[in-house]
Amino acid sequence: MIDFVDAAADVAAADIVVMNRVVCCYPDLPRLEGAAAEHARQVLVMSFPKERWWSKVVVWMANVGMAMARREFRIFLHPVAQIASIAEAHGLTRAVSRAGVFWEISMRQRAV
Repeated sequence: MIDFVDAAADVAAADIVVMNRVVCCYPDLPRLEGAAAEHARQVLVMSFPKERWWSKVVVWMANVGMAMARREFRIFLHPVAQIASIAEAHGLTRAVSRAGVFWEISMRQRAV
């Protein structure tokens, strides 16, 4: 399997970059989001679990279950403020934010 962060130099930029349910699967948020932001010429769209007490419990339970099953995969609940600050550090400002029951969707865009 190819890791986008490691192969970012070989991937062309795009007008729109979408990370649907990817943020929570990667341990190093600054590297992942930074690489995605650098590839987004206009828009970066991300979905990630909402930062709520009950989502922390769900993520913890899922990780305990995976550890018991001896799986290496883990789920990460990255702070929404950190997600926002990384995007802003790469020149992307919030355009749209929508929250569902468990997932939040954030669309960031470059100033024109």
